[in-house]
Order: sequence, then C-alpha cells, then structure tokens
Amino acid sequence: MAQPDPVLFSIADRVALITVNDPDRRNAVTEEISALLREAVERAETDPNVHAVVVTGAGRAFCAGADLSALGAGVGGEAEPGLLRLYDGFMAVGDCSLPTIAAVNGAAVGAGLNLALAADVRIAGPAAMFDARFQKLGIHPGGGATWMLHRAVGPQVARATLLFGMRFDAEAAVAHGLALRVAEDPVAAALELAAGPAAAPREVVLATKATMRATASPGSLDNEHHELAKRTELGPQARSIQSPEFAARLAAARRK
Repeated sequence: MAQPDPVLFSIADRVALITVNDPDRRNAVTEEISALLREAVERAETDPNVHAVVVTGAGRAFCAGADLSALGAGVGGEAEPGLLRLYDGFMAVGDCSLPTIAAVNGAAVGAGLNLALAADVRIAGPAAMFDARFQKLGIHPGGGATWMLHRAVGPQVARATLLFGMRFDAEAAVAHGLALRVAEDPVAAALELAAGPAAAPREVVLATKATMRATASPGSLDNEHHELAKRTELGPQARSIQSPEFAARLAAARRK
C-alpha cells in the first residue's frame, strides 16, 4: 500500500494550499517534510497563476514541532547541519515572496510555532495552541524564534513565552497579536482572506510585499533579520541539544 505524501500541494483560485500531512505523528517536522515544504513553497512562487500561499496541518495538529528522533541525531555529533535542514521548510515560508497565511488548526509547538510565525498572517482554529516549549524540552530556541516572536508580539510577551513558558490558546493568541482572528474553519477563513491578493495583479502583490519587507526596518529586509536570528541561535541550540541533560530527556521521551 502506497504511503500518503507527507506534504500535499494544491492550487485553486490562484491560491496554493500546502498541507503538512503526517497526522499520526501530529505533523512533526522531519528533514523530509522540511525539504518538501521548501519544494512546495518554491513551486508556488514560480507558478505565475499563484498569488498567495496557505499553510496548514492535516488532522488535529498544525505541527507538533521537530521530530525528536531527528533532533536526537545531533546528540553526541554535529548538530548544526541537521538543525539547518529541519529549519529549511519554515525558512522557505519566511522567505516566500508571495503573501502567506498559516491556518493553525491545532497545536503549533516548537518548530511548529516557528512554521506559523514564519507566515505573514495566522488564523487560529478553536483548538489552536501556540506553545514554544523550547525551555521545557531543555533546548535553546532556534530557527529565528526569538526574532519572530519579538516581531509578532513585542518584547514583553516574547520574553514571557520563551523565558517563562507562556502558551496561547486561540483567543489569547488574538489578544496578544499572535493571530489575526479565530475561525471555526481556519483553512476556509485563510482561503477567503487570500482571495484579496488572488484578485489583484500578481506583480502588484509581489511588489507590495517586497516594499513592506524593505520598510519594516529601513536599510535591511525583514527576512535578513530572520536569517541573522537563525544564525545567532544556531550555536546555543546545537550545544543544548548535545548536552547530557537533553540526552536524558530524549531517552525518557522515547521510553514513553
């Protein structure tokens, strides 16, 4: 029996819908899924009939973070190259030249929160939960999480999230600016929102996003800030993954 594709891609009404499709493992990010996410984003960008991108997860979770076995591969070895491969999918979303919406249907945890934060806009379903969880796992934030949270919610809430373990349900996410709105069907709401750029000339859509990216912090592009944050976090996160404490946590998780 053929295995289902781990990332689904479809286009309707000038909007690409990208779905992380591993519901049995709550859409946890593997190197394969990360590579396929980048491939899907690039496919959307190079298609002249696509004006916007929606990203979501299959089943009950949006994305439950990085696959622990993939993280564990860095224990006792070279962690940084593996981390960069795990980051690649949501970095592609963050770099996307088209407008992007994350339809957060369920838990967005760790790297899954990064995937949601990488989008321009987030729409939360009633069961959405935004949870950084890096500190609870005993690892340093990565993938530009420190910068993306500052951008989304400001310094106080970002620090409450990463230093004090604050989590957000759907209503709290909207209250703190992490999500635009709550919708019973977040994918349908995201597609409805994406109808705006879908109806506009593609060159205007691309130019508008490029201008907003350039004026967010005059003198540099906002995705350059994301890249800098990713690189700044990489060493500390790699060291935390290689620590005996994380190895013990990983071994305990695998016994469950």
